[in-house]
Amino acid sequence: MAASRWIKPEVYPLIAAMTFVTGMCVFQLARSVVMNPDVRINKAHRSQGVLENAEEGEKYAMHSLRKFLHQRPPEIMPTINAFFSNDK
Repeated sequence: MAASRWIKPEVYPLIAAMTFVTGMCVFQLARSVVMNPDVRINKAHRSQGVLENAEEGEKYAMHSLRKFLHQRPPEIMPTINAFFSNDK
């Protein structure tokens, strides 16, 4: 009952959008802390000046979504682009 007095129905879309964006931020931060090879949490890695982990960095940078997108043409709507560019 008290929440119905505080939160008006017009605010629900804003709350949903802010919750979604906050979730995306938390996901990206957690992904960076857990998987990024440049983040050093344990003392053994922090003591080294430069980590020799080029293959681990490549694996982090070329994740499955990026690999999929590299195989696709860099167009959003290729059919419409071909229609309007006379490349039929």
